[in-house]
Amino acid sequence: MRPASAAERARLNDTFAALCRIPSPSGDEAEVAAHVRRELAGMGLQAEEDEKGNLLVRVAPAPAELTVLLCAHLDTVDVTGPLEPVVVEDGWENAHDAILGADNKAAVAVMLEVARRVAVEGAPVGLELLLTVEEEDGLRGAEAFDTSRLSAEFGYVFDHASPIGEVVVASPTYFRIAADFHGRAAHAGLRPEDGRSAIVAAAHAIAAMPHGRIDDQTTANIGYLHAGVESTNVVPERARLFAEVRSVDADKAEEVLTAMLDALSDGASHAECDVDVTTEKQVVGYKVKPSSPAVVAAEAALRAHGYEPRRIATGGASDANVLEAAGIPTVNVANGTEHNHEPTERVSVAALDSMLDVTLTLLDEAAVA
Repeated sequence: MRPASAAERARLNDTFAALCRIPSPSGDEAEVAAHVRRELAGMGLQAEEDEKGNLLVRVAPAPAELTVLLCAHLDTVDVTGPLEPVVVEDGWENAHDAILGADNKAAVAVMLEVARRVAVEGAPVGLELLLTVEEEDGLRGAEAFDTSRLSAEFGYVFDHASPIGEVVVASPTYFRIAADFHGRAAHAGLRPEDGRSAIVAAAHAIAAMPHGRIDDQTTANIGYLHAGVESTNVVPERARLFAEVRSVDADKAEEVLTAMLDALSDGASHAECDVDVTTEKQVVGYKVKPSSPAVVAAEAALRAHGYEPRRIATGGASDANVLEAAGIPTVNVANGTEHNHEPTERVSVAALDSMLDVTLTLLDEAAVA
């Protein structure tokens, strides 16, 4: 497929800015989804919406019985200020102290421009677009989507905020832990010996837990702790914490999870408290063979535009985890977004333009991979 024209590049940037102006924190994607549906309708394309709010678009039938999926998410993390996309030193930023929304609207904008081209000129492969909701909230949109509706043999997610050229070939298994400590309240000055401090139990557990970088594939974190009352004269009877462990090595994830659960039990025993613990495997990890057609096509498309591919393992999860678990080989390709989830989030105009060209070439390479 031919490289993007100047008009297509200009429209891509306009589309991106328009998407970023629409707040769409997880669970509140209706307005941006409606905007995307209108854009697609203007191309003569219809988006099918499921009960969760995910959009599926069948852009073109497969001319050679091969269909490729492109996937991005419509939601962002919480928006804490006004959204005003502006170009500063050749890059898109928010003029205000809040996220821009390039994660993942840079990918949504590219996909819309690719759809516009394919709807008019066709493509060497069939093309499906999946635009999910609530990705930032545990991949809930993709989890709820019925993947049997897809025809694609393999797919791509453009959802890694790192330099263009990186190709994610491994992503972690991810466990979430919730623990509620139950102690006994007592007056801290008159009868402290009658109390059982839930804070002491939680603190002892946290001190014994694996934390931070465990090895090059494994991390653990205590992300939330709430306990006690706003008074110093009561032995606290309640404490709650949330933690996580993730590893590209599924066995290592299980091993660290066990160590964290043991620490919670020991902490409760130390302070003579009870603890209720729940664990949830939120994400199933995966590894992609470098020889897979999806990886081969992605790397060829990157090289065609001057990028030397770099295969990486990531500590983050994406909709690719869900699609892989459903049996659809999926590669997460970095899109050049910088500082995602931060007020300093940005994406260069050059990165947007390049990802459009890379994606157009990707369809050619997928046809022969």
